Amino acid sequence: MGLGEGALLGLVQGLTEFLPISSSGHLAIVGTLVGADDPGAAFTAISQLGTEAAVVLYFRRDIGRIVSRWVLSLTGRVPRSDPDARMGWLVILGTIPIGVLGLAFQDQIETVLRGFVVIATTLWVFALLLGAADRFGRKERTLDRLTWKHGLLFGLAQSLALIPGVSRSGGTITMGLLLGYTREAAARYSFLLAIPAVVASGLFQLYDELSAGASVAWGPTVLATVVAFAVGYAVIAWLMRYISTHSYTVFVVYRLVLAVVVYALVALGALPAFNDAFTA
Repeated sequence: MGLGEGALLGLVQGLTEFLPISSSGHLAIVGTLVGADDPGAAFTAISQLGTEAAVVLYFRRDIGRIVSRWVLSLTGRVPRSDPDARMGWLVILGTIPIGVLGLAFQDQIETVLRGFVVIATTLWVFALLLGAADRFGRKERTLDRLTWKHGLLFGLAQSLALIPGVSRSGGTITMGLLLGYTREAAARYSFLLAIPAVVASGLFQLYDELSAGASVAWGPTVLATVVAFAVGYAVIAWLMRYISTHSYTVFVVYRLVLAVVVYALVALGALPAFNDAFTA
């Protein structure tokens, strides 16, 4: 992978991380088509640190308030029922499923689940789920009504993003809409919930690569992370405005069309049906 491919994949990461269309799926597709191959779970996790830095910057006031109130709740200076302190605990609770499942199924995530038939299938299946949730969800609950049960369900939905093609934001937003939350509330909690999971995943993958002595294209990876940060920030700002007055229909249609395109590319031999590392 050269710097050009790294910049391109960083652009793709920044554009797709927060939209409900799957960044990992897009990285695999674009990486293979431009000759960089599937950049893999390590590249995806590290480049996601850039987009999560964009989340921290965009929601810095919310995050600062949540963290400070959560810390104060540990000392008893504010009650644990305080809305911001409670949100801190809910984010921790919602992070547990993806951490447990990510470690338990790490080998499958990096091999069989990265096949393009899997990606195409998850693209259309979760497009239909998102469309149904957006169409039939009540969209009346706000984050101050987030319960412990719902926080855990959000976390389980986030863990589905371990499968390329699902989409971290798409999975959690779909769950939020099904539970009756507004589009803005579901998206906001989705972004906050992703921060500890993505940062921990990126740092773990970084440590794993370094300790194993693996050859990593650090130049392209760092460039991709920087590009992902800049583009990701712009996408967050746009998406939060867009969903205040629009539905998710455009993303549902995009996912369905992309699924058909990926199936066609697999049939034509431009994309492998399954991950080479798995089939070898």
